[in-house]
Amino acid sequence: MTDARRADDVKVGPNDILRFLLELFAIFSLGFWGFVAWPLPWNIVVGIGAPAIAIVLWALFRSPKAVFRIDPFGRAIVEIVVMAAAAFAWWDLGQPVVAIVFAVIAAVSGVINGRKEFR
Repeated sequence: MTDARRADDVKVGPNDILRFLLELFAIFSLGFWGFVAWPLPWNIVVGIGAPAIAIVLWALFRSPKAVFRIDPFGRAIVEIVVMAAAAFAWWDLGQPVVAIVFAVIAAVSGVINGRKEFR
């Protein structure tokens, strides 16, 4: 099967779009938390480092074109770590409502995606 053929077979659903937006929000959240919650010069280190670590973890293990292919449980653990870190960041910033709403939406979306991966 050619790459063009596989690209045609890809179907993007509403949950895929939601998951992409959740990923972007998680990366933004970690950067925002790093710059706001830490004093100078650590805010620069954490503000750039936390989202960079999340991006690298996601690219290596969780993205559709991941460098390392791992089983669905391993992918779920990476996703839980990144999303929980983002929720914790909002909690640490004194925004528990944002943290809880984000965590619930990410968890529901993750469960829906996990069920799809196991089919």
